[in-house]
Order: sequence, then structure tokens, then C-alpha cells
Amino acid sequence: MKHLLSLQSLSAAEIEKIVKLGLKLKAQRHAPNAKQPLQGQCWAMMFTKASTRTRVSFEVGVRELGGSVTYLSPNDTQLGRGEPIRDTARVIGRMMAGAIIRTYAQSDVVEFSEMSGIPTINALTDEEHPCQVLADLLTMQELCGGWKGKKVVFMGDGDNNMSRSWMWAAERLGFELVIAAPHEYQPKPEYLAQFKNKLITCDANPDQTVQGADVLYTDVFVSMGQEAESAQRLHDLREYQINTALVKRARPGALVMHCLPAYREKEITAEVLEAHADTIFQQAENRLHAQKAILTLLQEARATP
Repeated sequence: MKHLLSLQSLSAAEIEKIVKLGLKLKAQRHAPNAKQPLQGQCWAMMFTKASTRTRVSFEVGVRELGGSVTYLSPNDTQLGRGEPIRDTARVIGRMMAGAIIRTYAQSDVVEFSEMSGIPTINALTDEEHPCQVLADLLTMQELCGGWKGKKVVFMGDGDNNMSRSWMWAAERLGFELVIAAPHEYQPKPEYLAQFKNKLITCDANPDQTVQGADVLYTDVFVSMGQEAESAQRLHDLREYQINTALVKRARPGALVMHCLPAYREKEITAEVLEAHADTIFQQAENRLHAQKAILTLLQEARATP
């Protein structure tokens, strides 16, 4: 694994290795003499989208592994004035040990990885959010023994970066995933045609969909860049809110998960969020541990001839 660009690009073995190592690093976090594979390295964090969990978890993770970070917003680089990503990549690649990029276009992350020659991590694009779902899988491993034989229901906008990363996770690992969304918010047929796992399905009936679910998952109904569509989206997706009545239809003890930030009384009620806060904020913490595993494995791959 030279880069982490998407879940689509990972094998089942690579996903399982990241989860296993993340759990190990979590258990050893405060152990004396913990390994620091990034000792002496400086990583670039290039963010054109606002962030709380992604920025904090990666900054802390790089530092706990012995490295340092340089945070670069669009105002800090010539990218904000129109410099091509390939030129920025060729500069950063000569000065930094790796790059963590949170931006809009997936093509920018891919091009950066090709032109920079350094390990590159997709910290979120409009296409995928692989680091979040890897942390979610780690959380499932902790709280319900993994994903084998489990049913995950993704509620709301079924055609966004989170739903796509969940689809690739289900494709690689073979578990059941249902996208519960109105027809106009479901993935396009040509996108779904890529998947061989017949347990990846879409359903417009939220009450029916959640029956037997082991995990109920949601994301914001209005993502960054969609603010002008806010009123329409909230109207269209209102029946896909995770609320107490919906949770009762799932399997007893089902996990309720949210990648945060959460907008109470929109995609999830305040009552349900607070009832499942331990799970949701454990998810958030696990961003740190999953990402430390990614950083460690990228460094190991680079060190291997």
C-alpha cells in the first residue's frame, strides 16, 4: 500500500490489516517506548475543506508516531491562486515525507500522488471518505465483533462520499449493506453495476429497511457545497431521520453511528444521538487510531525495497 486514495483501491486483506493494527495501536497508545515510525518526518496537511475531527486526529496521529505536520490551507499556498496541482505536488514531494489531503475533487488527490512521489492520503473528497469508514469498521470490530454476517443500513443521501465508501467496504468484506434513500438520492445504476456483492441494495422504504439491522448509520443531509439546496434536501430526506421509532425497528442492541458533525432534529434526533453518544464519540476517537495504522503501514511500505 503506497497510498490511501480510496476504499475501492484496497483489498479485503489491506482493510483488515488496518483495522487490526489500529486496535493494537489504540491499546498501546500510552505504553512507554511506543514505536515512532515517523520519527524525523514532516507531513503536509493540505485542506481546502473545513475540518474538526480529520485535522485534529491526523495532527495528533502524526505527532504520536514521532513526526511533525505543516498545515496548508488554500490561503497558504499558490493553489488558491490557480497553480496546477501537479506543480504543487512536485514541490511538496521534494520537501515533505507525505501528504494528507482534504479537498473536493478525487482527481486532485490522485494526480498529487502520481506527481509528488510521496505517500498520499485521501482525508476526504467528494468521491470518497475512506479514513472515516476504516475508523467505523474498527468501531464495529470493537463493539459487535466485526462485520461478518452483519447488516448495515445507511440512511439519507445515498449518493455521497460516505455512502460510496461504505459500498466499497461491503464489496471488499462481503457484508450486507442497504442504502435507505429516496429514489432520486440513490446511487446511479451505472455506479451500482460495479459491485459483485449482491448484498449491496437500495430501498426507499426506511421502516422496512431497518428491520434486522445491526448498524444504523447516517451523515448530514446537507454536505459542504450543498447549502443552496438545504431546504429541498431537508424536505426530501425528512422520513430518513434516525429517531426512536426507527431504532426500535432495528435489531435489539443495534449500533447507531454518525460520522459527525451532527445536526440534531435533522438527520438524527437529539434523543437518539445522546442515547448512543458513547458509540458515536468512540467512532470519532477511532479516527485517530485507524489513521495511525494507515500512516504506519504507508511508512512500512516505503521502507520495503
